[in-house]
Amino acid sequence: MKLTRLITVTAAGIALAACSSGDINLSPSTNVTDSNNTTNNGAGGSADDVCAFYTKAGQTLQGSADSSGNCTYGSAFVGPKNNLTVDLLIPELPNGGAHIFTSSLFVGETYRTQSELAAAGITKGGDGPTLTIEAGATLAFQTNKDFIIVNRGSRILADGTVDKPITITSVSDINGTVGPEDVQQWGGIVINGFGVSNKCSYTGTRGQAGFALTAATECSIEAEGSAGDDESQYGGDNDADESGILRYVIVKHTGAEVGNGDELNGISFGGVGSATVVENLQVYSTYDDGIEMFGGSVSFTNFVALYVRDDSIDIDEGWNGSISNALVIQSETDGNHCIEADGIGSYSGLNEATKDDFIARGLNSRPTISNLTCIISANINGTHGEGAGWRLREGLWPVINDSMVVSSFGPNDTSDADDNYCLRIESVESHEAAINGDLQLNSVIFACQENQKGTTIADRNATTTIAGEQAFAESAGNQFATIADGTVKNPTSANDADLLLLEGEQSVYSQSWSTSLVDSAAPAATTAPTAGDYLGGAALSDDWFSTWTYGIADTNRGQPLWFEQ
Repeated sequence: MKLTRLITVTAAGIALAACSSGDINLSPSTNVTDSNNTTNNGAGGSADDVCAFYTKAGQTLQGSADSSGNCTYGSAFVGPKNNLTVDLLIPELPNGGAHIFTSSLFVGETYRTQSELAAAGITKGGDGPTLTIEAGATLAFQTNKDFIIVNRGSRILADGTVDKPITITSVSDINGTVGPEDVQQWGGIVINGFGVSNKCSYTGTRGQAGFALTAATECSIEAEGSAGDDESQYGGDNDADESGILRYVIVKHTGAEVGNGDELNGISFGGVGSATVVENLQVYSTYDDGIEMFGGSVSFTNFVALYVRDDSIDIDEGWNGSISNALVIQSETDGNHCIEADGIGSYSGLNEATKDDFIARGLNSRPTISNLTCIISANINGTHGEGAGWRLREGLWPVINDSMVVSSFGPNDTSDADDNYCLRIESVESHEAAINGDLQLNSVIFACQENQKGTTIADRNATTTIAGEQAFAESAGNQFATIADGTVKNPTSANDADLLLLEGEQSVYSQSWSTSLVDSAAPAATTAPTAGDYLGGAALSDDWFSTWTYGIADTNRGQPLWFEQ
């Protein structure tokens, strides 16, 4: 399929040609204005002056412009042995040019211990350097060993707009040689903060006066991708830490193995604090997880995950932030869980008393997720496992509101009754949370052919038991559509009249409570809807994602969505 590419040819005849593959849309620009309100970045008048630059120890380093309108930055500019230690502005380039990095981009120094951090004066976000990316800018990484790290104390200010989103992708995408669902073209993004992780030792109760790291203990957890020059750490006791802004940002084609062999996520958030702003974020075609939170308290407003091969939303180590308005769409042939959520890191290696202590002191994961739409595929040969809905486990205390899981667009594997489940709840601590009201599902609709994994919900003494996940969810007023094995149903208003969960022909991925139907009956919200009167990720009056994301609207994608009619 030929893709739309928004490219302007300059008066000098410089152009980027449209390609028959690749999927980056580059928006035109007439000039670059940096934070000093100048129209170029360097000191002179050369073509290179549109490129990013910084001055350190009296030396100015700058990218090199080419005839295609791109700027290229070698390892002398930034790299694994050459971390960015001063503030840097990456501007939007004229005529849709891209900033091409031939090496990794690591922001701030790596300090391996709390004492090293203190000696360097790094105690919170803002103490280290800041990477600023202008609205409309495109960054591209050359090899599958390259990735971005934002170290503790440093910040990324990627503040795009609905008309000028920021895109961070691969050079293969820029060159037009990448397929719509290709992954591992580069690593991804790792953001590290000083937030709480239950892999560290604390005194007191989280969120209360006196809570702090235990004296003389270390809280520097190796982040994903850590090895040698790629090393970075996260962790601390400041859940209000700030790592910057991600607003209208699209991250594409990630998941390559880097450093110690880790397959990176789209974005890993290690101990990232609540003062960090994440609004209107998309991860697209990633090999591992879409976003993964390792502790911390960062929250998300308006999140899209498309073609994630592992878990689109992964939670661990005591993350207690929130997600408000989210849309997850798996590939037809790949993708594991919409949500995989663990309450306690390194769970299997801890004894029962330690787990109970963590929960009593608020150190387990306690996320709040509101208005989530998961469209999962009933694939059975996915890269990381079968397509499935929500896996909640290991001392997790979630509250999930006004959401839906839909797996009715294609037939499931009828040889197995529980591989493409909608809902799975595991571990005695999470079972007890469900029984005691600490694990909550409020106003949730499930439309799958395989409703549950089929685990009996029971406390550790088996004094209270519930037959399975479906019985637990239904006891709280949530609903499961009746869909027979092998049946294909389309839950839009133009199709099956007994299952109306998505408004229109996939144009809006939600439905008003007043017009939705499950088994020909209008479902009732069990609690007051948290974001208005709608079920799922986008209010009918606020289609917040279609104009800036990639891969959903037919005017800005490389292929149709697999379930579209």
